[in-house]
Amino acid sequence: MPGALEAGRAMSGGRAKYPELPVGLVGSYSQPGWLIDRQRLGERLPPRVLLDALWQVAPECLEEAKNDATILALQDQHRAGADIVTDGEMRRESYSNRFSNSLDGIDIDNPGEALDRTGKMVPVPRVTGEVGRRAPVEAAFVPFLRAHTDRLLKVTLPGPFTMTQQARNEYYPSDGDLAMAYAEAVNEEVRDLFAAGADIVQLDEPYVQARPEAAREYAVPAIDRALEGATGRTALHVCFGYGKHVKDKPDGYAFLEELNRCAVEEVSLECAQPKLKMDLLSLLPDKTVHVGVLDLRDTSVESPHDVAGRIRAALEVIPAERMIVAPDCGMKYLARDVAYGKLRNMVLGRDLVLADGSGH
Repeated sequence: MPGALEAGRAMSGGRAKYPELPVGLVGSYSQPGWLIDRQRLGERLPPRVLLDALWQVAPECLEEAKNDATILALQDQHRAGADIVTDGEMRRESYSNRFSNSLDGIDIDNPGEALDRTGKMVPVPRVTGEVGRRAPVEAAFVPFLRAHTDRLLKVTLPGPFTMTQQARNEYYPSDGDLAMAYAEAVNEEVRDLFAAGADIVQLDEPYVQARPEAAREYAVPAIDRALEGATGRTALHVCFGYGKHVKDKPDGYAFLEELNRCAVEEVSLECAQPKLKMDLLSLLPDKTVHVGVLDLRDTSVESPHDVAGRIRAALEVIPAERMIVAPDCGMKYLARDVAYGKLRNMVLGRDLVLADGSGH
């Protein structure tokens, strides 16, 4: 129903209008085993550098395979009833490495090392020159996505603060300077994404939670610069790390109230696995909140009633018009049948809330 989508955009001043309690992915979806080596993928945190060996398909067939996997991810989201869809990040080895290693100023042949959020030294992009975007990275695929969906379309990018934390800075005077350089590159991509037809652009910024002291120094100015001139909805995702790799999580965020002051319109939070104290949502009075209602460490499929209970708990703190129903984080580490089951029951749980009127 492309006509309905365009009508929704017209009604909201060019921005697509949300239905009540919309449902959508955070970003990634389960990648097929014929596309990527899922066993190797699951053995470690997402790679920060390029790791071509993860792909199962010959280089000359890889682009076609990624296209096919993207269509399958969209079809699953359609069948499940999601209101907001993504490409499932099928083209990426991780949420951040595809974009961060496409930029000028990065020596991809000689990576550096840095501490990840678990305290391990891992290979990371090494910054040896002026960071800049040489060409669109994700924006080039928006027409392909638009040809296969009429739903609200969200595209995700790594945020400038997180990319800074995931890099070895050997060029800029300070990490704050590097973050602003990354912000310039992200901003160019954000503008191109909206021009190409994306409805929502999300920055993934998990490291504002992992390293709040540095975040208080320069995260918000970098995020604001990255979103400057955005012509569609903007979102920002914060989490404690993928559930598969992180078992014990706090029930509160170290960097949350500060995000209410940044330019982003929507903030996506992990809530289910850490059993977040829902009253903390009141620290974001000016934002729409993507409330995580799926525990992605738990490989069983939550029932619609369990999902509905988590939605109702959030609605005691924020109104339905400022809430989006989402998983805790990306679903890339889940088996495909589990990912679909969780997504479908997330929609059914939302429907239960709407049916009993507790969303009003």
